[in-house]
Amino acid sequence: MNTAINKHTNLSKIIFFLSIEVSLFWIVAGLINVYYFTIVGVIYEIGWLPNLILLFTLPLVSLYFLSKVNKKLTSLYFYSMVILTIAILKILLTQ
Repeated sequence: MNTAINKHTNLSKIIFFLSIEVSLFWIVAGLINVYYFTIVGVIYEIGWLPNLILLFTLPLVSLYFLSKVNKKLTSLYFYSMVILTIAILKILLTQ
């Protein structure tokens, strides 16, 4: 029996969950006033640069690994790219 059909690697899961985190960070930061509460502002100021770097590098990393798995649409790399593309478009179009 082939058990590797629907098996996702740990790296694909990490990239997928990082994509969700980065997308939520930027979408929530755009929806609320992050400086209303001091602690939220501190967390935002600590996290904005790493999240900005990840926002633009994770799609490239996902594209690289997606090409290695023969561009399967069931891959978490594909869904990671979709999530990040939606986040980038939301950030660019809501200004």
